[in-house]
Amino acid sequence: MADPILTSPLNVTSPEPAGITEFKTIDPETIDPSSISPDKATTAAPADDSKPAPSPSQTKPTSSITLRSPRKYSLTPPTEWQAPPLEWLEGVWSVTHSTLPMWRKAKNVRITYKILPPSSPDGPVCLDDTVESVPTEKTWMPQPRAIRGVDTPEGEGAWAWRGKGLLRIASSRWEVLGWGEREDERWVVTWFAPSLFTPAGVDVYSSRKEGVSEGLYGDIEAALQGLEAKEVAELCKSEMMAVKIEY
Repeated sequence: MADPILTSPLNVTSPEPAGITEFKTIDPETIDPSSISPDKATTAAPADDSKPAPSPSQTKPTSSITLRSPRKYSLTPPTEWQAPPLEWLEGVWSVTHSTLPMWRKAKNVRITYKILPPSSPDGPVCLDDTVESVPTEKTWMPQPRAIRGVDTPEGEGAWAWRGKGLLRIASSRWEVLGWGEREDERWVVTWFAPSLFTPAGVDVYSSRKEGVSEGLYGDIEAALQGLEAKEVAELCKSEMMAVKIEY
């Protein structure tokens, strides 16, 4: 075997066995950083920790059924629960199921929400609230075909309703327990606190004029009966009825 040839203190060469590439000493100070191809870099760029990881939008509807218990029970809502944006809530809704006795003698119950601009620069954004229905039976007290009022926000997804005109003396509180979309169908579940005229109750809304689809309602019903607030769960189990829709 031939003796190695010493060419400099930093470079030793010897005959190359087949398949082995010669390695040469390189002065680090002579390297041009721009000449290094990214796919040949041996060290990955450090992650930018200054930007938080993207999180799901707080205003996007979901196809899953997520409900919270009414706030009066002071129970922690599911971590994924968010209040619906007003732009999503605005529009016409059909009340398809309810525990409220008033809707057992009515049909084609529809609720229309319309965003009202603030009356002052620092004022709240309210909702114009119109409930329309057609009586199916005579009652001891005339039942109006339209009930109009204004909803003022009282926290995340919660509202204080005040009637208009002769109903100015009437008030109630309601809140969204859940909302979402499945395919082309939007849905909302609302809870109403007891008032001077009505007991506490739960309504199910659908964006479809003909009402909520059977499969979607089955999932909503199961979620209602599984609420952590057992009083509300039992109310839905014993008193929830379909509201008549007949056009």
